[in-house]
Amino acid sequence: MAHPSSLHEACVARRFRIRGVVQGVGFRPFVHRIAVARGLTGSVGNDADGVFVVVEGDPARVDDFAQALRREAPAAARIEDVQTEPLVPAGLAGFTIEASVVAGRSAAQPLAVGPDLSTCPDCLRELFDPADRRHRYPFLNCTACGPRYTIVVDVPYDRERTAMAGFALCADCAREYADPADRRFHAEPTACPVCGPQPSFTDRDGVVLAERDAAVGAAVDSLRAGQVVAVLGLGGFHLMVRADDPAAVATLRQRKRRGDKPFAVLFADLEAVRAEVPVSPGEAELLQGPAAPIVLLARRGPCRRICEAVAPGAPDLGAMLANNPLQHLLCRGVGVPLVATSGNLRDEPLCITPAEGLLRLGSLADAFLVHDRPILRPIDDSIVQVVAGEVVVLRRARGYAPLAFDWDRLPEHGVDLATGPHTKNTVALRTGRRVVLSPHVGDLTTVAARDHHERALDDLQQLLGVQAERVVCDTHPDYASTLSAERRSAAPLRVPHHAAHAFALALEHRLTAPFLAVTWDGTGHGDDGTVWGGEFLRVDPLAGVAAREGRIAPFALPGGESAVAEPWRIAAGLCLGLEPELRDFAERRLFEAAGLAASDLRRVQAIAGVGPQTSSAGRLFDALGALVAGVGVATHEAAAARALTALAWRAEPGLDVPRATPAATGGLLDFDPCQPFAAAVRSLRCGDSAAVVARAFHDTLVAWILAMADRFRPLDIGLTGGCFQNRLLAESAVRALRDAGHRVWFAQRIPPNDGGVAAGQLVGAAFGVPVQEVSG
Repeated sequence: MAHPSSLHEACVARRFRIRGVVQGVGFRPFVHRIAVARGLTGSVGNDADGVFVVVEGDPARVDDFAQALRREAPAAARIEDVQTEPLVPAGLAGFTIEASVVAGRSAAQPLAVGPDLSTCPDCLRELFDPADRRHRYPFLNCTACGPRYTIVVDVPYDRERTAMAGFALCADCAREYADPADRRFHAEPTACPVCGPQPSFTDRDGVVLAERDAAVGAAVDSLRAGQVVAVLGLGGFHLMVRADDPAAVATLRQRKRRGDKPFAVLFADLEAVRAEVPVSPGEAELLQGPAAPIVLLARRGPCRRICEAVAPGAPDLGAMLANNPLQHLLCRGVGVPLVATSGNLRDEPLCITPAEGLLRLGSLADAFLVHDRPILRPIDDSIVQVVAGEVVVLRRARGYAPLAFDWDRLPEHGVDLATGPHTKNTVALRTGRRVVLSPHVGDLTTVAARDHHERALDDLQQLLGVQAERVVCDTHPDYASTLSAERRSAAPLRVPHHAAHAFALALEHRLTAPFLAVTWDGTGHGDDGTVWGGEFLRVDPLAGVAAREGRIAPFALPGGESAVAEPWRIAAGLCLGLEPELRDFAERRLFEAAGLAASDLRRVQAIAGVGPQTSSAGRLFDALGALVAGVGVATHEAAAARALTALAWRAEPGLDVPRATPAATGGLLDFDPCQPFAAAVRSLRCGDSAAVVARAFHDTLVAWILAMADRFRPLDIGLTGGCFQNRLLAESAVRALRDAGHRVWFAQRIPPNDGGVAAGQLVGAAFGVPVQEVSG
């Protein structure tokens, strides 16, 4: 062996430490490949902190290897940091993948495993190749695709620490797993029909009717016949029916008690989507990407095959492509698009085991297609849309979560756990300068949902290998998430709801300078104990300050929470501010919209002056939805607001919108909600179409935003809160603000709705936001 000094002259040696999402994405095989291609020797391995690499060889080739680590990394990898250390060459021979090192991790790297990934083109070709040994095998995968987050027990990410530990590799799979030239080289979930999980088809009593490939065929036959089939997929159950069968869709809608809330549709390929709705290049990229989310696509008239009952009256169609082999087999087999909705009871988490599915979904489904690959944690489908040319995540789940957000302005030390909001809940964990946001948890309105929330809090800490030092929650005293925080900590930190929305925006875009945040949503506990939701906050992120500068002036919420389900109540309260002729006209419309008697209206109006009030933009949308769109009773969340926006999309701006001038009231700048309500009544009475009136209301809200932006110039403007899920409102506001010379930020990777609140709670707590002490 050569003397170390001569080795040092002939070559160099370096150790690399790569942190980020670098496990479960084929990173070790990638490193092996680029090292061997450059004639380098050394090793690569996983540990609890990420990936470690040692290379020796020609200096120029080692330099090129270092650049290739980032330049050529697998598409699903997310490299956060690469640290390099020079070593003394040791004359290493060959390049190997070492056994993973199981040890404690550093606080600097709490997340190494990435999201689950949709089926890659190579696996898809194998799936439908009769000559391939994995032909029609529903669980094939490789280093570029397949389950990750839903099967991992702990890191380092190796098969023995996943749900696949119980499936021993057959000789063929073991050979692929050990072959550096094979794309299944160290693919931890790899399997085949000989050694891997298998599907089975049962009736609703759990009696097995078919197994293996015959099970898939039986499910296809049931779907073709118009039955509801519960399908256990990658992260839980879906309930599926033919999307072209009105009777089948109506059956599913009735059984799930879904009202007229739109369903998502599962398509075999992009061409099938384009046959129903227009798809932009950016939307096509999203549909076909590794996350394969539900993409909200604008409808331009009736669909060709999708029946109207799938998304009645909706301006968008939620479309996703088959994203795992089982879905590909079903879509190809049935031959028509399929409704694919979450397999759960209302406001409960996804069912993830065959036994749980039979127990909880037996009244919803006619048959079950299940399998024996364990799912360790449920995950729903992500939902995204394109707003002003940017991707906005509305529900961060499969393919997008969990993901970390780094910000060098966060404190270097400390571990905080955020319990999130009450609806659209997610939870989050801060370890130093990194915030990790969980997948979608859901509304915390049932016992099952609250139990799932507790598991999500525990699981996030376990998966990331840390224990929270502080717990952060909302200021609302009765939220299930608040009560959870109080059980976990004697003194939880409480961050106001709308401040958390604004801080989440600051985290995503790393905003350090003060800005004006427009935080509009349906409901949030205000600093004064009232219901907020139409706020203008002056935010100084690094000081932890979110000061209320303006709002929609408070208006009556007759019946409190009842008004959310019966938006005619809110409209009835606003009618009290109308002149007699307009009031009479508006009340007649409400009679028709909600099937009311005059006594109902008078009873509600009698309590309007003494009951709760709100500044909520979402509730103002509801009131206009009841008046203009005729949705007096909501069958699902924001039904009236959605109907109003669906009308507005049909019209170009047509009515003159008065210049917005807020009134100074008690140190705040107020916008009068009665003004757009009265304007709508007046326009309808004059014969203007509902579509034109709905569009004018949206334009009025944009005018309010622009007026505040001009008043607080030169501050940047931030748009966040559930109301900015409304693409028409969001795009109109962004365009108007930019045309007026304002720099505008809006929620994109972190959802604008309450799905982003947990992340904002952590930022608020980290920077010492003034908290409100709320007694339970």
